[in-house]
Amino acid sequence: MKKVLHLLMIMILVLSLLPVSEMTYAESNPLTITVHYHRFDDNYDGWNLWVWAKGSDGQSFAFSEADEFGQVAKFTIDDIKDAKEIGFIVRKGEWEAKDIDSDRFVSIDKINQQGALEFYLLQGAETVYYDPAEIDLSPKFLKAEFIDETTVKLVTSKPIAKADVRKDFSLTDAKGNQILPTAVSGGSGDLATEFVVLLDQKVTFNTKYETKYQDYEAISVDQSGLYDSKDFVDQYTFTGELGAIYSAAQTVFKVWAPTADSMVLNLYDQGDGDNLRDQIGMVNSGLGVWTTIVNGDLNGTYYTFTTEMNGTFTETYDPYAHAAGVNGNRSMVIDMAKTNPKGWDMDKGPIYLKANDLIVYEMHIRDLSSNANSNIVNKGKYLGVIEKGTKTDNGIATGIDHLKELGITHVQILPMFDYNSVDETKLDEQSFNWGYDPKNYSVPEGSYATDPYHGEVRVAELKQMIQGLHSEGIGVIMDVVYNHTALTADSNLTELVPNYYYRMVDGKYSNASGTGNETASERVMMQKLMIDSLKHWVSEYHVDGFRFDLMGIHDIETMKLIDTELRKINPNIVLYGEGWTGGSSPLPDAKRLIKANMASLPRIGAFDDDFRDAIKGHVFNPTEAGFANGALGFEESVKFGIVGATEHSQIDYTKVNYSKKAWAADPSQSVNYVSAHDNLTLWDKISVTNPDATTEQKIAMDKLSNAIVLTSQGMPFLHAGVDFLRTKNGDENSYKSSDEINGLDWKLKEDNLDTFNYYKGLIELRKAYPAFSLGTKEEIQENLNFFDQSADSLIVLPDQMVGYSINKGAGGATNDEIIVLFNGKLESQSINIPEGSYKVLVNDQKVDVKGAEEILGGSVNIPASSALILERTHKAITVTDKSPESSDGTWAIVIGGIIVIGLGLIYFNRKKLKSPKK
Repeated sequence: MKKVLHLLMIMILVLSLLPVSEMTYAESNPLTITVHYHRFDDNYDGWNLWVWAKGSDGQSFAFSEADEFGQVAKFTIDDIKDAKEIGFIVRKGEWEAKDIDSDRFVSIDKINQQGALEFYLLQGAETVYYDPAEIDLSPKFLKAEFIDETTVKLVTSKPIAKADVRKDFSLTDAKGNQILPTAVSGGSGDLATEFVVLLDQKVTFNTKYETKYQDYEAISVDQSGLYDSKDFVDQYTFTGELGAIYSAAQTVFKVWAPTADSMVLNLYDQGDGDNLRDQIGMVNSGLGVWTTIVNGDLNGTYYTFTTEMNGTFTETYDPYAHAAGVNGNRSMVIDMAKTNPKGWDMDKGPIYLKANDLIVYEMHIRDLSSNANSNIVNKGKYLGVIEKGTKTDNGIATGIDHLKELGITHVQILPMFDYNSVDETKLDEQSFNWGYDPKNYSVPEGSYATDPYHGEVRVAELKQMIQGLHSEGIGVIMDVVYNHTALTADSNLTELVPNYYYRMVDGKYSNASGTGNETASERVMMQKLMIDSLKHWVSEYHVDGFRFDLMGIHDIETMKLIDTELRKINPNIVLYGEGWTGGSSPLPDAKRLIKANMASLPRIGAFDDDFRDAIKGHVFNPTEAGFANGALGFEESVKFGIVGATEHSQIDYTKVNYSKKAWAADPSQSVNYVSAHDNLTLWDKISVTNPDATTEQKIAMDKLSNAIVLTSQGMPFLHAGVDFLRTKNGDENSYKSSDEINGLDWKLKEDNLDTFNYYKGLIELRKAYPAFSLGTKEEIQENLNFFDQSADSLIVLPDQMVGYSINKGAGGATNDEIIVLFNGKLESQSINIPEGSYKVLVNDQKVDVKGAEEILGGSVNIPASSALILERTHKAITVTDKSPESSDGTWAIVIGGIIVIGLGLIYFNRKKLKSPKK
């Protein structure tokens, strides 16, 4: 018996040492999920689920069954990896609407005994329920929000009578004071679920109001509709410094949150993990600003704010942070002076007096070095951009040496502020993104740093990168995305001041960005956030310019202030952006900086999509060709781009792609380009539009495309790698594709050196001839003359050809007249050029700035898909006086010349006959 007991005890001991089995996703993979969804209006048409394992891509699932609660969706997710949560959104159609604005998450720990997740959702409620018995389906207010100081909008779960609302509804404040309706509207019938109620007195911002109606549960009224009232602007506009204001003796913390009931500063030792050092209450110091001062040197200390609103506490990071920990979830106090590289005080970017003297090269930090054949050590990093002496195995320059060899003046760098999409704790895994999902506007992106955990490293290395580029004479233009944020209802901006920083329509976030929200730049404190951030990048990082993503979302007045304020720091700052939006905006067109309004801010430029699509074909219709790849009818749009979108009497604006009148005040406003990071690369586009073309024919179309760009008035812009026929293998939206798709393949440069040298020559030509970058529209009108198909044209053009001349002395040059001809036809064409002698600067094979080859006037053949650029050096004698006397005199000169030549020949011939034989 003892032996049996001993054996039993040993077995129990062994079993106790074994790990306790827990239900994890790995044991239940694929994970089965059941979602029950109830809508009070019983209208489920089009509603579906968007679901993702946190850190992975999402997918859509339909509600396919019904039960007593509402609709049911059952599905499985196969690949959860190591995710701890499942995220989901209830949406209508393809993002026509969202049930609630914030994303919701369910913990994997909620897996039931069957190894599945099952939960319940209620229309308009953020709460996720696991027991239907906990859910209250009785009639209630779903939403109450002020439209203005005398109007409130109500949304109810069940239809009620307008007359009852008029009779029984009121608002009450904390003291019990009532505000009553004076009128109620709610559709055409007697019953409704949405009402607009006019009130008998004005409400006051930051006074808490609750609904009161029969036996409905009271809810707080959302006050975001009062943000544009004069009272709010007067009481809560703050013009001072915000954020963590550092000195070695103390740090002052200031955060603007006028809707908060309380605010706490949290201090941490590290940028992530459980290492809270202290919590300090902050004081409302007026104008909506909460303040506290912490003595001592806090350099390197991480911090967050905990805000209280209506009894809810939320911890978030600082919108004014200048440094942050890993993934940007905690802000960091920083001594910026300690991050300066040696010689930083002497660092300056190149100075150009006109924007169209720039030649811009758009690049992504990771793309430049990620390919193994770059032979760059710090692949995908700030420091990799400035590694010198890097070459392919065959000795071809890569990285910064390539940039210098090509001859561009500036790089435009895709977002390098802190963005949301790349997990900085998993950089050993390949993780790529363009970065158009901002998280911290004034903090550098951590994934490009050699250490994303210590906030000072990314700051120091970005400065080193900019200094390194400047030392090679290359300016830095930063791609900025102030038009939206990666997060919406759960962004730090919303958590500090709900809905203030965003435009709203009927209580929902408007979506001109196409990403789920758009910022309200016209509001003074959003305007301040943008300007303060931009000033920080210029003064602290010596950034030379900015490209504004979806600039057409921003209001004109804010962009005007940006222009004024930044030029106080750098008078030569370069500013341009996209003069359009990604969707409709509630702010009227007349108030936003779209292309049509560019002339009102002549020092800010915009991308010329008329020109882009004229050259290569429509950007969103892959198979549609343009002028350079053989399509008909784009000549006027090409001419429009050649003059930099300015006014010119020889352009028929009714035939221009999109703009039916000039939108640029001067050519420097027009950013001329044919390809960029978006959509197909130029090579891929040509390959789609001309699938039967030979490689040589496609190269000709490529060279013609940017020969047009690089010789046109306006600021030329090149997509990185276009100079050696970059391909993304047909991926037209590579924003999160692999390095294999996005990285610059330097072998293509080896294989296409002739094309690279052609681009290099075009850049050299542009720099050598100021006539290609005239300063004003008046100079263009006076000096640039288009040829046409009429008999009296200096050069009579055939179909599918664009040509023009630039007069001697244009742009202060000393060269003679320049003739520029572009043949867009897929076969060669002959034309007659005026008599004279011409240097060949550009033809289908090469660019020669010295013009070593010369041709004479007369018939000239221009090969298919090619450019011919000539400089006239000697003009032939022409007869301008047609009078008889003048004619007789001319003939006398001609006959006399013939006689002299004849006598000379007779003399030399006789002399030859008399000479002795040898």
